Amino acid sequence: MNYNVIINFIRSLYKNQEFVPLHAPIFIGNEKKYLNNCIDSTYVSYVGNYVVEFEKYISEYTQSKFSIALVNGTAALHIALKLVGVKNNDEVLTQSLTFVATTNAISYLGAKPTFIDSDLSTLGMSAESLFDFLDKYCIVKTDGFCYNKETGKKISACVPVHVFGHPVEIDKIVDICNKFNIPVVEDAAESLGSKFKNIHTGKFGKLGILSFNGNKIVTTGGGGMIITDDEDIAKRAKYITTTAKVPHKWEFFHDEIGYNYRMPNLNAAIGLAQMEKIDVFIKNKRELALIYNKFFDNIGIDFFIEKDNCFSNYWLNTILLKNRVERDKFLLETNNAGIMTRPAWTLMNKLPIYSDCFSANLNNAKYLEDRIVNIPSSIRI
Repeated sequence: MNYNVIINFIRSLYKNQEFVPLHAPIFIGNEKKYLNNCIDSTYVSYVGNYVVEFEKYISEYTQSKFSIALVNGTAALHIALKLVGVKNNDEVLTQSLTFVATTNAISYLGAKPTFIDSDLSTLGMSAESLFDFLDKYCIVKTDGFCYNKETGKKISACVPVHVFGHPVEIDKIVDICNKFNIPVVEDAAESLGSKFKNIHTGKFGKLGILSFNGNKIVTTGGGGMIITDDEDIAKRAKYITTTAKVPHKWEFFHDEIGYNYRMPNLNAAIGLAQMEKIDVFIKNKRELALIYNKFFDNIGIDFFIEKDNCFSNYWLNTILLKNRVERDKFLLETNNAGIMTRPAWTLMNKLPIYSDCFSANLNNAKYLEDRIVNIPSSIRI
């Protein structure tokens, strides 16, 4: 492999950058204006008009009836799982190839992740593996809930992840879970702007969550969002993430354990300005993906492209190399040259904290872990 050709090509895309990051935020809109307005208003915490306007913008953009802005995507997933009934000692189905925040949010509720294999064509949860697992290991009892016959634990949710912005076959996953009475919570943290069959990711399950971390396509510095069409769930999400305070002009009365998870107005001000430019961002990123695809095709390296019926935001551009040895050599050469590249995450079942969790066959996930490399994907303006 001619590493210099690849390094020089990436540098040609990000001219005048001595160090090329994986994904840097970009601020080309009203961010400073809105921040100044927010500071002048003195409403810099979670009470403020920018929180309201940001939530409204996300609802309109994703075609969700309700959006609840929170401090980060992990908090959003934690609350979403709580709202669908995940409890201590339950199991939650998810994929092993994901960021640790997915499984951590499950653990916050005292539940255990159960790992389903990945789909090579989407990088996310395999609908086929999900069905095989449920058919082989699970049963719906007379109480209406699904249980793992091997562990005896109730399976109280399924969390498919739209990896690197690429939609999974979410319609199939939801249909399968409906047959087993398992609510679906979509981890769409990386897929703002991505669609499956012209419907925004996060809209297929009972709830979906988004992330606005500093490295996402739209950032608030730190932030997350729950999206849903269920009014009762939306009201409860807002209530328990605002410390479960009973509304009153001056009394501080809390009728259950709540969470101080609401997004500050300062962050929402940045987010609103960012969302005003999201169409520009996505257009730019999809153009970059086309450029990469053509380049890597010409030199015989597999560049990952969206599946049929999918519209990806291409949050992180991804190549797949021949094996782990080639992957590690590529990572070493590019990072030494000031080009930030990264592998996929270590599989969750390999981490000591989750090594005792129940797993399906994970052959695809292992294959992807050995081969995936993310390459610089920042917006180029």
